[in-house]
Formats: sequence, C-alpha cells, structure tokens
Amino acid sequence: MPFSQGLAELVLIVEDVRQAAAFYRDVVGLAPETEADEAWAWFWVDAPGGAQRLALHRGPLLFEEHSPLPEGARWGPIHFALNVPHERLAEAVAHVRSHGVPVYGPVDLDWMHARSYYFYDPDANLVEFWSPDPA
Repeated sequence: MPFSQGLAELVLIVEDVRQAAAFYRDVVGLAPETEADEAWAWFWVDAPGGAQRLALHRGPLLFEEHSPLPEGARWGPIHFALNVPHERLAEAVAHVRSHGVPVYGPVDLDWMHARSYYFYDPDANLVEFWSPDPA
C-alpha cells in the first residue's frame, strides 16, 4: 500500500513571481490561494480549499544546500500535467491560445486512454493539459 494519497504541492522556481502568477491565474486558469509578492504565490490546483496546490517561488528553498547537484543547477524547467475534464479540454486549450501562447498537440496517449496538449510558461516549464477519455 502506498504511503502517499496524492500530490500535495508542487513548487516552481521562477524569475518573476508576479509575472508567473499572472500567467497561472489568467492563462492556465488556476485560482489564487494568496496574493503574489516578490517571493511567493500559491494557487489551488483542485477546488479552492482542496488538497493540491501549486506554488511559485523566487529564491532558495529549505534544505537546498543538501542537494547533490551544484549551486545554479539545483532547479530548472520541469514538466507537469494538469488533469482537465474531457468535456472542458477544447475550452481550456482555446483559452490558453487566446492569450497568444503557442499550444502543441493534441497527442493521443493510447496506453493511458488520454489526450494531451502542451505549452510553456514564462520560465520554460512545460505545462500539460492531460485529459482522460471517459469512453
């Protein structure tokens, strides 16, 4: 039995927290948990008050000095997927495109019975809208 019951939070290291926060609020459509400041912004990934959050941060994180990677290479662009209901996928993709953000796909992931679209945030993180096909 796994110890984990799901992802609690994901922290992205960004260059400009306010700019990244505007992207995740206005383009991706996440609901803010906090107002963005120079160092942090928090968003709900599921329903507000839920268990899954995305944070944007500028500066070091706890225990960063213990990383096995050298300073300057400890963090960098990553890929993550957001689960978008099948019936809202076209709307979500159109919304991202309406902000002038290039969107790539669709990619049909037959082995997962899902369809995905991909786009980059202002800090070169690859964001995926992942949508399982209920059929």
